Amino acid sequence: MNQFCFKELRNEDLPEVAKIYNHYVLNTTATFHAHPLTLEEMRELVFFESPKYKSFTITDDQALFGYLIITQHKKREAYDGTAEVTVYLKPEYTGKGIGSTAIRFAEELAIKSGIHVLIATICGENNSSIKLFEKNGFAKCAHYKEVGKKFGQWLDVVAYQKVL
Repeated sequence: MNQFCFKELRNEDLPEVAKIYNHYVLNTTATFHAHPLTLEEMRELVFFESPKYKSFTITDDQALFGYLIITQHKKREAYDGTAEVTVYLKPEYTGKGIGSTAIRFAEELAIKSGIHVLIATICGENNSSIKLFEKNGFAKCAHYKEVGKKFGQWLDVVAYQKVL
């Protein structure tokens, strides 16, 4: 599994990408969506008007492992040099170095696109994602207490950033 690549996400990838995301919707607090997303709702999450922001599948010749999103942080001109990065992997592919490779790929792409800062927004109890971003040089820059509610519990959100 050392060889995998990033391919710009296409419409035909949506069913598998939605399946990955909906696993996290239904079983974890990694996302604050509370209901499985339809393909149309998923399309809104992964396709963007600006060519600066993109989504990619993470694949090899036989399997799709997950996906990566680089999206707009805020819709104001002053934030044009800042983007949000998100990585979702099929559960059986976590802990294998794919997430770190995806983050490095996102950083390279961001630099080429003129992005100065990447931000990861993470549920405060998602220790595996926090460790992933810390391991890749992201530093905690915000902690919002009890701002989301899922599975009957109030949840914190933390933000990690890396200046490129």
